[in-house]
Amino acid sequence: MKLTSYDIILRPVITEKSSRHMIYNKYTFEVHPSATKVEIKKAIEEIFDVKVEKVHTVNVKPKPKRLGRFLGRSRRWKKAIVTLAPGERIEFFEGVRTT
Repeated sequence: MKLTSYDIILRPVITEKSSRHMIYNKYTFEVHPSATKVEIKKAIEEIFDVKVEKVHTVNVKPKPKRLGRFLGRSRRWKKAIVTLAPGERIEFFEGVRTT
């Protein structure tokens, strides 16, 4: 199955930690579980028209959850922390406060 750039990058992850990383030109995204670092790099460069230096990936494990007497789990997902070249910015994140 051939994935397009928009299939690989699912959504941005905006948390306190990811907001702090933006100071160092690092942006966090939820990506397709089968996407490789090379595919993620090409997708980010194509979608946002920026130069990517590094890509770090993390498989987030599911956590146990409970709703009353029912036990379950949160979903498992994959995130990518993308480091951009110096001077590059993603305009999508410009409204997010980094302080």
